[in-house]
Amino acid sequence: MLSNAQLRLFVGAALISLSPVWVKLVSVSPTTSGFYRVAIGGTALALYLLLSGQRLQLSKWMWSMLMIAAVFFALDIWFWHRSINYIGPGLSTLLANFQVFIMMFAGIVLLRQRPHVVQVIAVPLALLGLGMIVGLDWRALPEDYRLGVIFGLLTAVAYAFYLLTMRSIRAKSEHRVPVREIAVMSITVAVLLAASALVEGESLAIPTLADAGWLLGYGLLSHGLGMMFIASSLPHVTTTEAGLALLLQPTLSFVWDVVFFARPMTALELLGAGIALFAIYLGARPASNKA
Repeated sequence: MLSNAQLRLFVGAALISLSPVWVKLVSVSPTTSGFYRVAIGGTALALYLLLSGQRLQLSKWMWSMLMIAAVFFALDIWFWHRSINYIGPGLSTLLANFQVFIMMFAGIVLLRQRPHVVQVIAVPLALLGLGMIVGLDWRALPEDYRLGVIFGLLTAVAYAFYLLTMRSIRAKSEHRVPVREIAVMSITVAVLLAASALVEGESLAIPTLADAGWLLGYGLLSHGLGMMFIASSLPHVTTTEAGLALLLQPTLSFVWDVVFFARPMTALELLGAGIALFAIYLGARPASNKA
């Protein structure tokens, strides 16, 4: 039977896996949907802090690092939402999770961490799986599809740098659950995306009540609750369980893509997705043998 922490971990992963579904359902621009995700989620977390009487208690260094994290997260959302529109929720989320390998390389270069042999094997496996999904003849792919793949990989880069920055922040944080950090980061990202929408000439208006409902679900469930469930569970679960949760997100996103949007999948693409997901799991495993 699952423990309380394990249940929070997997519920959080399932909620976040719905993120690309919300983006696909709404009839607003990618920048606008990203804005409402962080604006609604960040505001909800800020209200929680206010109503519970908690103070921010963040140092100047913490504020500076959160601003840097916000820039990377804004880029992550900007690239990812466009990738979703071009190649669908499943593949875009799978590509975003290639951040595992960027994090692994960053650990080697910046932190002098020696990768496990299995992690090294995971890299060519992931590329093989990706090749089976998108096809090996890159030039034969439609231009929009190629752009979606590129945006998906850029999402992975931006997300990896966001995680590295948040890793530094959490290492010096005195708070067990990062409600303050995520609230501040989210609201800052909302400001950045609002500025981006202004430059792009995109409206932040919500055209229909249905769109308002989808965006509310996106901000409250996937961003606010999803991130908090995962963050609160991490100190109480093993790294293997955390890795499985990481694997659950792109897996469920692929499922939602097929169920909700009738994505056609060939046997080769399914095999490629399975190989890529397995590679992501291997890459997410700790360098030591400890679970």
